[in-house]
Amino acid sequence: MTHTERQLARTALPVDLDEAAHRCLVAGFEGTTVVPDTLKRLIDRGLGGVILFTRNVRDAEQVRRLTDTLRALRPDLLVAIDNEGGGIGHLVAAGAPEVPGSYALGVVDDPDLTARCADALAGHLATLGITASYAPVADIQRQADNPIVRTRAFGTESELVSRHLGAWIAATEARGVASCAKHFPGHGGTLTDSHHELAVDPRPYDELDLGPFRAAIAAGVPMLMSAHVVFPALDPNRPATLSRRILGDLLRHELGFDGVLVSDALEMKSIADLYGEAAGARIALASGADQVIVAVADLRVTLECRDAVLEALRDGVLGEERVREAAGRVERLAERYATPVSEVDVWDAGAGLEAARRALRGQVSPGAVSGAHVVDLFPAPHPALNWGGEDLLTEVLAVDPTATGTAVAGEPADPAALVDVILTDAGSAPLVVATCDAGLYPWQARMRDELVARRPGAVRVATGLPEGGALCSYGRGRVNLRAVAEVLAGAR
Repeated sequence: MTHTERQLARTALPVDLDEAAHRCLVAGFEGTTVVPDTLKRLIDRGLGGVILFTRNVRDAEQVRRLTDTLRALRPDLLVAIDNEGGGIGHLVAAGAPEVPGSYALGVVDDPDLTARCADALAGHLATLGITASYAPVADIQRQADNPIVRTRAFGTESELVSRHLGAWIAATEARGVASCAKHFPGHGGTLTDSHHELAVDPRPYDELDLGPFRAAIAAGVPMLMSAHVVFPALDPNRPATLSRRILGDLLRHELGFDGVLVSDALEMKSIADLYGEAAGARIALASGADQVIVAVADLRVTLECRDAVLEALRDGVLGEERVREAAGRVERLAERYATPVSEVDVWDAGAGLEAARRALRGQVSPGAVSGAHVVDLFPAPHPALNWGGEDLLTEVLAVDPTATGTAVAGEPADPAALVDVILTDAGSAPLVVATCDAGLYPWQARMRDELVARRPGAVRVATGLPEGGALCSYGRGRVNLRAVAEVLAGAR
């Protein structure tokens, strides 16, 4: 029992209010088969949801057993996961459908195809007993140097993004899975990754990207996720997750959203370093959030957040009415989505590769680089997003066994020496040089430019946002890379 639990035992809250407070929490945890005792106690007291990560996934059968076990403890427990598609997901080991990221879908601009990809992802979730998906991304990719949105967005224009949000939300809803548009009121205008530090969007109110969120609300999205971003035009003092002006005045009153508003993870540095997770939980709920996510596996952090909320309720710092309102929204969400559907219809397993093929832009002469030496330069995987670091060489070898190459994940210790090694290894074979957002990662640009200067006939590929003179895939999902490989090998 924690210190706060001992205190509260002496001045206990009413049982129904204690349960309401627990409904406002979403917890991450460690384990693939056994539910930790601490988590069991939280669930018994009314925990609103859990969020799964790669650490909780071995295979599909194991995930379904785990979700069944969790739901047996409490039938109205929401089981959620980040499931954007492309390289952003945690269910590769469980056989997740392969679909490109959102940007590639926006390039194709076929909402029916977007719906087929979203349907595949949601159908797979339904088979696993996962009832909530923290997707799609409603942000607009506004800043060339934005480090976190990029190909996770459907594009750079509000109407395009809104169109595809509607298709994604409707397809997910049809599967009985709750979707969640994120990150309100938009993360695409920042130059900072809020996982690492506080992000700021300095634009005036009339330039903010509210259009896609209005569209998501109109489409009936049941959840929105807040951004850990400061918007001086809306509230100069607090990030959106902790701002009553943004969550209350703007989202609830002006935009009219009455679904569940969930915070982004509280352990992200933009909240944890400036406020602390526990204070962040209390302030977020007081400001209008209905659930706060504590995604870190260490349940002691979740307990600290829970204790801060309970103590604030006891002391009157956090209003009882506010917590009951939030819990009521979570209860209504659980009534709609907590119970998985009993039968899951088949989905279109080929939709993702079709979309990736149609998204390709740029020309390579068929067969011109068969037997190539492929150099794939890309940043190290993002730990929170769990992009798995799939590489182009592996996909090329699957269609052209005569190929060779080098995959470089993250800046090498001696880029110049590596260039020499690559050119020696390549010999007289055609050279392919792939980069991923070289504008953000100068080491990639330097290596690419040196390789192309020394081998002027090299074929360039861009696997992030588009680069001039390159074959562009608009993402690094496995199907994106496979579609590039097919073209390079002359297989299409």
